[in-house]
Amino acid sequence: MSSNRKRGKQMGIRYYKLFDTLMRRGMRKTDLLEIMSSKTLSKLTKAENINVDVISRICKFLECQPADIMEYVPEDTPEKTKQD
Repeated sequence: MSSNRKRGKQMGIRYYKLFDTLMRRGMRKTDLLEIMSSKTLSKLTKAENINVDVISRICKFLECQPADIMEYVPEDTPEKTKQD
């Protein structure tokens, strides 16, 4: 466990851009079940770690780049919401 995690700081990759992209395209999260398991989709929703292969499959499926679907958010930056 990293020292940042021990102190309660959150760092990592956030996938809100993926869900925004789906919404703009008139798609639903469940459309991603064509290329991944429900367990993996749940991990994305919870901003948990996923395999790089999953990111590659999403990019191929949506014809986009990784930066279009995810963002690195450093220490204690609140997750963006639809209200932002």
